[in-house]
Amino acid sequence: MRPGGRSPGRSPLEYWDIHFIAGQATGFAALVICVMAFASKRDDRLLLLLVFANVAFAAQFFLFGARVAGAISALIILRILLARRYKGSWPIMATMLAATGLVSWIGWEQPLDVIPLTAGLLGTIAMFMLDGIPMRLLLAAAATCWVASNVLVGSVGAALAELLVLTTNAVTILRLSRDRREAIA
Repeated sequence: MRPGGRSPGRSPLEYWDIHFIAGQATGFAALVICVMAFASKRDDRLLLLLVFANVAFAAQFFLFGARVAGAISALIILRILLARRYKGSWPIMATMLAATGLVSWIGWEQPLDVIPLTAGLLGTIAMFMLDGIPMRLLLAAAATCWVASNVLVGSVGAALAELLVLTTNAVTILRLSRDRREAIA
């Protein structure tokens, strides 16, 4: 990933072009959507809001020149829709894992592109094979990779989005655990 298409020796004010501003704005839009998604106790609402968040993430990565992260984020939109319809399908999950690998291979620019690739693979497994708390735990691991990807491209809003996803996700996991304990008691 090229950090926002930046080159060494340039002043920070030189980065304030239309792509930079649009990328930052789109990252902040993703922030709002992600908080709403992970605050939900309902998996179906979580997944639907993640579709919209990934539209924003894909756009901001492309605006920052991060092709692999942008392509995987765009592919995640399809993955979420397929995972909602074909939950537990090994063949469809394997196809999405292969597609994630393929778009990474096509857009690969540098070794750091392994970070969004890892995020895409973990998220695919989580969404197809897991529910509730286990799904959210694996999505938290993927979100950690996305934090790193966003920091590398210089996206303030999207990095904050993923950090808030981690925090909100942790709180939701605690709420779901409490609900489960209360149901047993």
